[in-house]
Amino acid sequence: MKSSNLLMVSEICIYHNIEPDFVNSLLNAGLVKPAEPENTLIPVTELQKLEKLINLHRLDINLAGIEAITHLLERVEILHEDLQTLRNRLSRYEGA
Repeated sequence: MKSSNLLMVSEICIYHNIEPDFVNSLLNAGLVKPAEPENTLIPVTELQKLEKLINLHRLDINLAGIEAITHLLERVEILHEDLQTLRNRLSRYEGA
């Protein structure tokens, strides 16, 4: 992965004015995927997810709450995709 596609955790923390421990706890919980095992670089593709989690943290939601919210949002997305698939299959029979 090119270094231009990676962000340093320390720079993210400075930009968002958050503690590195919080980002490290997100990395350790598997909520954000690091670019390398040392957890010092994060891919740009993970930035949007990380910023959403930072916003939840700013609402005084603890790590366990953030994990629960993330899990529920992933389940909603899966259910939404399943519903769309079923609607598409049903529309084939409605026109016949």
